[in-house]
Amino acid sequence: MNDVLRRGRLKVYLGAAPGVGKTYRMLDEARRRAARGADVVVGFAECHGRPRTEAMLDGLEVVARAQCAYRGGEFEEMDLAAVLERRPEVAVVDEFAHSNVPGGGRNAKRWQDIDVLLAAGIDVVTAVNVQHLASLKDVVEKITGVPQHETVPDDVVRRAQQIELIDMPPEGLRRRMAHGNIYTPEKIDAALANYFRPGNLTALRQLALLWVADRVDEALHTYRAEHAIGGVWETRERVVVALTGGPEGDTLIRRAARIADRSAGGDLLAVHVARSDGLAAGVSHASLARQRRLVEDLGGSYHSVVGDGVATALVEFARTENATQLVLGTSRRGRLERFLTGPGTGETVTELSGDIDVHRVTHERAGRGTLLPSRRRTLSTARLIAGPVTGLVLPVLLTVCLAQVRDTVNLTSEALLFLLAVVGVACIGGVTSAVIASVTASLLLNYWFIPPIGQFTLDDPNALLALGVFTVVAATVAAVVDRSLRLSRRSARATAEAETMSSLAGSIVRGGQTIPALLERTKETFGTDSAELVDQPPDHEVGSGVTTVPAGPGAFLVLRGRTLSSSERRVLAAFAAHVGSAVERAQLAQAAAEIEPVKAADRLRTALLRAVGHDLRTPLAAGWAAVTSLRGRDVEFSDEDRDELLATADESMAKLNRLLENLLDLSRLEAGVLPLNLRAASLEEVLPMALADVPDVDLRDVESIPPVLVDPPLLERVIANLVGNAARHTPAGRRVMVTASALGGRVELRVVDRGPGLPTTGRERLFEPFQRLGDTDNTTGLGLGLALARGLTEAMNGTLTPEDTPGGGLTMVVSLPLAEWADPSASTAVATPGRTP
Repeated sequence: MNDVLRRGRLKVYLGAAPGVGKTYRMLDEARRRAARGADVVVGFAECHGRPRTEAMLDGLEVVARAQCAYRGGEFEEMDLAAVLERRPEVAVVDEFAHSNVPGGGRNAKRWQDIDVLLAAGIDVVTAVNVQHLASLKDVVEKITGVPQHETVPDDVVRRAQQIELIDMPPEGLRRRMAHGNIYTPEKIDAALANYFRPGNLTALRQLALLWVADRVDEALHTYRAEHAIGGVWETRERVVVALTGGPEGDTLIRRAARIADRSAGGDLLAVHVARSDGLAAGVSHASLARQRRLVEDLGGSYHSVVGDGVATALVEFARTENATQLVLGTSRRGRLERFLTGPGTGETVTELSGDIDVHRVTHERAGRGTLLPSRRRTLSTARLIAGPVTGLVLPVLLTVCLAQVRDTVNLTSEALLFLLAVVGVACIGGVTSAVIASVTASLLLNYWFIPPIGQFTLDDPNALLALGVFTVVAATVAAVVDRSLRLSRRSARATAEAETMSSLAGSIVRGGQTIPALLERTKETFGTDSAELVDQPPDHEVGSGVTTVPAGPGAFLVLRGRTLSSSERRVLAAFAAHVGSAVERAQLAQAAAEIEPVKAADRLRTALLRAVGHDLRTPLAAGWAAVTSLRGRDVEFSDEDRDELLATADESMAKLNRLLENLLDLSRLEAGVLPLNLRAASLEEVLPMALADVPDVDLRDVESIPPVLVDPPLLERVIANLVGNAARHTPAGRRVMVTASALGGRVELRVVDRGPGLPTTGRERLFEPFQRLGDTDNTTGLGLGLALARGLTEAMNGTLTPEDTPGGGLTMVVSLPLAEWADPSASTAVATPGRTP
């Protein structure tokens, strides 16, 4: 490939936790590559003041960082243009999930900068911690209690050609922390007591190991598919349990789950084969649905495949999934039935399994099946052979037996017994066997039992009539049997198709299938190599084994790997309809998501108009009346009355100004353009101005709280709104209490009232604009205070949540980042709250 068109290769060092040595290993690789003659530059490396890591930069070319001015501050970012102009073979870029300073034409995220470098043909080596993976953000926050504000999409990391896990046992990492190799001494105790607790580090380590294991498993699956490897590679325990829809399924599932649990990271896969030859008949779909829920509750996955032979379909599925063990139930057929019908599915699977271990699990239904001649509805090879043989042998045996009782049985009974034998042969072997049996029986009856005995009387009309009757009866019976078998086969095929579609429809109704998952389900159901959704049908002449069906307007479902039968194409068409409807639903959901902000804005505008009619007009009317009275000439006011009117006008204008400021700030928050100036500030600096309007407040434990990274005027507004709201709901004689505490790199400020409180179900409505909830004055105010408080708090990378006050009341908890723990780039973020207030 031409170098100009070549895309660079990405290598990611994935750390289980901060401080495990990602940057050190990344720079060590850069030094080794440079020593081998590669053109390596360091685009950006964050050493966090660690001497040993900084020493790794010696001898490496480092591209100067770009100086970025934003809202009065100076920040350093990677100079993307300089790296592109330098155009090295390899660029080392740290902090994969970092958010860039806004403005200047830069990308919002560093991973987007790295994508630009890769597109330019530059290989990139980068690093990221597991807590920054978007799919694990909520899990990590639940474990550590620390929210992650910077994430990178999982698929961006998965696209890397190499992912190397940097891991360290929790004890070793804590020792490194205690020795001062990660944080400065003043931060060590807090870090060890919070984020770096042994349990937290163990959980993060397991998350990283499992995530990387999934990535490795995907790569292995792709490699095996590309190289057509059918053998089992026991790299990971995968247990497949076969379900028939019978009552023994629950026992098999739990047994297979215990086998999978013996190996850490083992997978449980349940599969049901929908047969087209009659074994699908009698399946309990209710049992399958219940067993599917049980599998999912145990952490497994449920699959349904179509196959003419259960044993072959099971083994093919197991090999496709690289399964190591197969769990089957022992046969429900009795000994006599097994003797008459030959080996069952379990024996056949064992023969075909090869290097897959097969477990035959006993259950309470084992050996209790009904005594049927066969479960098959089509003529097997054994029946095709046995029919003609029986047609020849059975009449001969019957002749020998009747010859012994010639004197006690008359000719009519003898003829009826031969006719019964012919009917039996017709049921076994079909038309051909019936004709053979009828000719043989007619000749034997004519020679041994019709006078003159011992001679053929084929010229006798009665003999010819008997032969014709035998042949017609045998052919008629055989035709009826054959028709019955065809109808049974069609019914079984319809049952299999309906079962497969029912399983798929159930998955879609439960919302558990996205379009990629539906395509994967289609691929495994029909046993093909790939299934994809395309805009244009492919050229079928490019290769065999390509099946294309329409999947809605402008969409086609394409399967590659094997040629499907006409009946399978019918099922595939139904699958394609489901996929097409899923695409339409996704498009409708996207359209609805685009409309929802418009609807929300309309609801907001309607509520605003309703509120403005009273709440803005009231202070305006009071101030207007006071000013009009003062300007009047017909009344003489005393100095005391004049001062009272001026105070009324001043209070009304101040109230009006506050309402307008709240409305303006709310609109700026929703637009994401509220100016921010984040800096380190102490609560003692902010609280006096915030509590000016509510002087009688009980302050506790605020003096020893370290500085927080906030915009002080905005924090004043937040606290003032919360305290004012608490004061309105606190009974007379009680005081609003404000307390603070520091934990895990954050400060929690609590505003406590002793009012009636609110039920849990209605608390989120507190933060909707123009909502006035409570049991006190519910007729004044626009209801913007709490909505604005939450929006301003989230704009400063904080959270605002309600809690119950012990003993009754409501507590508002404001969580803010400590200045010494906060990311410096956070101060440059545009004020866009995480949730619309």
